[in-house]
Amino acid sequence: MSDELAVQQVLARYVRAHDRRDGAAMGALFTPEARVTIFYNNNPDGEPELIGELAGREAIAQATTHMMKPHPPRGWSHNATDGLLIDIDGDRATLDAQFMVFTVLGDAKPASGWPAGAMGAMGTITPIESGYYTQKLVRVDGQWLIESLQVRHNLPFAF
Repeated sequence: MSDELAVQQVLARYVRAHDRRDGAAMGALFTPEARVTIFYNNNPDGEPELIGELAGREAIAQATTHMMKPHPPRGWSHNATDGLLIDIDGDRATLDAQFMVFTVLGDAKPASGWPAGAMGAMGTITPIESGYYTQKLVRVDGQWLIESLQVRHNLPFAF
């Protein structure tokens, strides 16, 4: 597997762990001393506003499991990424990606079944977050791990 593909797969595993609220899977993607900084992009001409920071693999894993809002019954989130820019320099890499997070909520199936003529997916998909991820990665024993992640939200965000 190429380094570029391996780095892309770290992002793919990150968004899946995010969507599942899987702290163990999330923590495994980071170095022990990793940092996550979260910003609000409220100033297009200057520095974004710092919202919060997580320091260390364990804190990142705990935040994924316990600080993210749990999904409601029939609910899910879908973290979609696009526009990946990847730079690899030996055992270091930077990945910059756009993201949009959607809330997915399935309708409850009526006890009598779906009404006549009902077709397709039943429920709603609503965009709730957008912004940019910048991951700085390092190769450790042949595995790419995130040593820092900057999340820049395009909407105000309570942390």
